[in-house]
Amino acid sequence: MPLSIGKSEFAESRMQGQEKRRGSRLNSRVPVKIEWEAGSGQACEEKAFTLDVSPYGCLLVLPAEIGVGQTVRVTNVAEQRSNGATVVWRGKKQPDGWELGIELIEPEMDFWGFEL
Repeated sequence: MPLSIGKSEFAESRMQGQEKRRGSRLNSRVPVKIEWEAGSGQACEEKAFTLDVSPYGCLLVLPAEIGVGQTVRVTNVAEQRSNGATVVWRGKKQPDGWELGIELIEPEMDFWGFEL
């Protein structure tokens, strides 16, 4: 008996977080600067780099550990453009730092400096 999924089941699974990505993604190492305010109110800043980018955000590696939901400012160092963002996912710790999924807030479509 073949497994079939109706349109409403697909939409429901998507709404439950099984499919969250929008737009195309491109593997690209872009130098970025991440700025945020720590829980103590202290301003923090770290250099990082992306693993992949999309018009709506990126996957990056950051030496500092910050949590999901943290508001940050991402600066594309090569293009000298900044955008507010939110940490939406935290992965494993790598030798260079933590993998973080970042969603840009009101992104410019050319934020990364190339067409996606």
